[in-house]
Amino acid sequence: MAGIFWLSLTPHPPTIDVQQGDKLGHFGAYGLLMLVFCQAYDQRRTRIAYALGFIGMGILIEFLQRMTGYRDFEVLDMVADAIGVLLGWAGAAVLERVVRSARG
Repeated sequence: MAGIFWLSLTPHPPTIDVQQGDKLGHFGAYGLLMLVFCQAYDQRRTRIAYALGFIGMGILIEFLQRMTGYRDFEVLDMVADAIGVLLGWAGAAVLERVVRSARG
């Protein structure tokens, strides 16, 4: 989480040199974050709480970026964050099924 805050608020973040590459960064960062927390917490209610918290964090960061004067506020970044959270959760579900089927 600290890494996401730093990358989101630093004046010169790394870039992905493709069109809308920053959205790929949002998907990846929030997806990985949710995937990791799904590995740590398997109860549905807990995962819902974290998912909502991470989506809220993405929204908060956009407002903080607006206040910096050197970063831009983008609604599409919030959407990309939320999609990343959902993809991370879906990835965790797939991983759990693969592990269950491998165990027999």
